Formats: sequence, structure tokens, C-alpha cells
Amino acid sequence: MLEKGIRIGSKDISNRVVLQPMEGCDCLEDGSPSELTQAKYDSAAMSGAGVIWCEATAVCPEGRTNLRQMYLTDANVGSFAGLVGRMKEKAVKECGIEPLILLQLTHSGRQSITPMIAYRNAVYEKKRPMTDENIVTDEYLDTIPDMYARTASLARKAGFDGVDVKSCHGYLSQELLSAYNRPGRYGGSLENRSRLYLDCVRAVKPETDGDFILAARFGVSDMVEKPYGFGTTEDGRLDLTESDIIIDELVSLGVSALNVTVGNPYHNPHVNRPFRRGSYQPPEEPRTGIERFETIEKHIKERHPSLPLVASGLSYHRADLFEYSERLLTEGFCDLVGYGRMWLAYPMFWRDHLRGRFDTKRCCAACSRCTELMRAGCVSGCAVFNDYYRELYREKISCRK
Repeated sequence: MLEKGIRIGSKDISNRVVLQPMEGCDCLEDGSPSELTQAKYDSAAMSGAGVIWCEATAVCPEGRTNLRQMYLTDANVGSFAGLVGRMKEKAVKECGIEPLILLQLTHSGRQSITPMIAYRNAVYEKKRPMTDENIVTDEYLDTIPDMYARTASLARKAGFDGVDVKSCHGYLSQELLSAYNRPGRYGGSLENRSRLYLDCVRAVKPETDGDFILAARFGVSDMVEKPYGFGTTEDGRLDLTESDIIIDELVSLGVSALNVTVGNPYHNPHVNRPFRRGSYQPPEEPRTGIERFETIEKHIKERHPSLPLVASGLSYHRADLFEYSERLLTEGFCDLVGYGRMWLAYPMFWRDHLRGRFDTKRCCAACSRCTELMRAGCVSGCAVFNDYYRELYREKISCRK
């Protein structure tokens, strides 16, 4: 199944392998790709993957997590066009395929340089206190869909094959989904809480006619107890009732692919990235998180069998990676399989597999040192197998422990 093609929108994809969006915090201050960014995506292009889902790209300067996050503008669209053109050229030359290249659009909200929050969240603010001054107004939220539409138009101009309107991992549109007690047009009812996300999808839709694809990366549950998290009960159990309603609407709006995720990496990183080892000690066994993903994916596929669904949380499996991926595909859990940390650690994992050279010793260690680098304000990459990031980790993090 992994080598079998699939159609997404009007595009034929060569295989079922998806390289998930992985932020490197390595762009230039104007948001354009740096040499590190280009090197990372050169590796992605030469991997042979059918889909390269590029990292979170801010739709406005105030929505960036840091000054090295991707930010696509009229001024730097040429740099992005160069990035995409080079990726496609390398993919065709090295692998004989042209991958689908999507760009993820985001507003970082609570994680922005100056935090912009949906409401005062007692759970998240235990680690990072806020004030009422950080709460965004309805009037500001009203302006955001146009930002998404403008960035989608620039992405098309740059040569991307489509965009992902992102709502997950505690960023602004996702946090609004749990704004049960917020007054006004963006709080209270599900219609209000989902307004920003769905309005952004609606705003982007006109830009995605013809061959340009509309996709979504959606966090179906924060796995944070209600009322401080979406997609859960008051005691923190998974509840997909409202997620189903939103996915139904995404389908009706013409979303061509859904990349599903769960959890908030700033609060419960083990939920979307099951750990194998590292300094962080998760409160649940990795198998619990893996089974949660399976439950969610199976549920969505049963409701929407024709919607191309990307599975997540696979990098944990190492030696069993392809056997597990094949099982998910053949048993109908998903249509494509997404690898995040894995491709940062071992960019050629899929290409080597096809050639019978897959090296399990080079697989992602599931230690999340890449995330530690990001949280420490550094550029991010695999600190186990990449010499540059390994030395950076030693210099910036190991010396502090």
C-alpha cells in the first residue's frame, strides 16, 4: 500500500508517504528561507516522499512564534518560489517523481512573540502567566481570514501545490475552540468558537480553485480537561462530538485532505509525540498514545471514507515503522502515513527502504531533542544524527543539565 499512488484533489500522488510539517526556526528575519531551511527541504525533496507538508508559516508578523519562523510576503515571495522550484527539480532528478508540496498557514496566538490569547486559560497559564491585556478582540479576529487568503494567494504564486489551514496544538484558532466562556462572536457556542477557523477556510477557498489544493491539519482534541481544552470531557477524556461537526463542515467546504493530530506539545507533548526516551517523563505509556491515534483515525475514516486522511504519531515505531504503516493503510485507519521527527533524523528513510537499505539504527530515537532546541530559542533539527544540531545541543542545552 505504501507504494500505491493516490489522488488528492486534482493531483495524482506517487506514494502514501507524507513528510509532516516540522518547524526549524531557521528562517531569515524577514521570514524567507535561510541556507539551513533550504538544506532541510533539499533533503525532503530527495527522500522520494509523495507529499512534503511544509512547516507552519505565519500569516502576519504579530502571529509569528519567533523572528525565525516562516512568513510569506509580497517582498519575499521570490525566495519561496526559489525554494519550491529547487525542491521539485531535485525530486525529479533524484527520485523521478514530483511530490505534492503544501504550505501550512498559521497564527501562533498564545505562542506568538507577544502572546495573543483567546481567553485566560488556567491550565496553560500555570507555566506562562498572562493578563487580560493579552486577550485578542473580536475586531482583530475579524481581520484574520483576509490574512489567510492573502498568504494562500502568495503561496500559489510561489509554486506550492496547495495550502493547509491549520488548527491544532494550542495556536489561536485551536484555542478559540475551547473558548466556552468567552463573550462575543468568538465564544460560547460551537458556531462561535469555530468561527475563526471556518472563516479562514472559507476565505482561502476561492484561492484554491483548479489545481491548487485546500488541506487542513486539525487537532481533534487538546487532551486537556474541559473547559480549558477542546475535544474532551470535564475529566479529560477524549470526546469527538464537536470535532465531528467541524470535520463535516471542512468536507462541505471542499477540504481535499485532512492531516489529523491531537494534544498540545506545549502542555502534553507525549500525546502527539509518543516518547521512547529522554529527560521528559510522560504520564502515560507510549502505547496509550498510539492507540488513541488509531481510535481517532478509524473513527474519522468510518464517517468520511472518501476523505484522504493522513495518520500521525508514527516516528516512535523505528524498526517496525513500515510494517505498522502498512497495517494502518490496509486495515483502513488512514490513506496516507505522516512522519515528522523521523524525516528530520533520517531524511532518506523511505528512499533507503525502497532500495532495501533501510537502517533501523538511523531511525528517530523519539527523544524530542529537536523540540528541546526549539524551546531553548535555537534553530531546530535532529540533535542525535545531524552533526550541526548535535553540537548545538551540546553547547546550548547539555551544558546546562
